[in-house]
Amino acid sequence: MPVDALNDYLHKHIPLTKAMQARVAEHSDTSVTLTAPLAPNINHRHTVFGGSASALALLAGWALLHLRLDATDLRPRLVIRKNSVDYTRAISSDFQAISTLTDETQWPRFLDALRKKSIARIDVSVVLTCEEREVGSFSGQYVAMMNS
Repeated sequence: MPVDALNDYLHKHIPLTKAMQARVAEHSDTSVTLTAPLAPNINHRHTVFGGSASALALLAGWALLHLRLDATDLRPRLVIRKNSVDYTRAISSDFQAISTLTDETQWPRFLDALRKKSIARIDVSVVLTCEEREVGSFSGQYVAMMNS
């Protein structure tokens, strides 16, 4: 899926991405990078609101799985089950969220479980960066469910 098509999909189906001015910077088979500017995500301390950083990370993980599932014959619903975020530095300008699978070897098992049981879980890791420095990390477990 081209970057522009993924951006359009996110803005149409997840309106928060438009309000945050989140954009897909790049994606590959193993990673998605989303970016967002400071201005629409600013807090009272003139840094990024923690909820915006968390949302961008969650969206980067979701987008990675959405793209990978789009390359298969499966069309499940995809939701977050649980997540945690560690903030290590204040985010004082435009920021990025770079997602990867926590364990790439889990992908075939995830697809197999989804096909056999119509439900599967998988873990995604995201690094938050600002000005080319790591400012936080996200770990999330997503669930894919086949429509019944």
